[in-house]
Amino acid sequence: MSKTYKIEVDCANCANLVEEAARKVAGVKDLSIAFMTQKMKVTFEDGVDQDAVMENVLKTAKKIESDFQIL
Repeated sequence: MSKTYKIEVDCANCANLVEEAARKVAGVKDLSIAFMTQKMKVTFEDGVDQDAVMENVLKTAKKIESDFQIL
């Protein structure tokens, strides 16, 4: 299952670094960030708790870019 989230990230390089790190979060099958539209598309692995996965994605993202937000 895929979901698209509105995000806030300050620069394209930060978006790339967050995307690379967040793809490695457990429960994430695929993840892509479109900096220009400020959107993040996440494909979840089957049977995972999506809210818990997104909490971990946000924690991971904030380690790279402290201002990163999922709106």
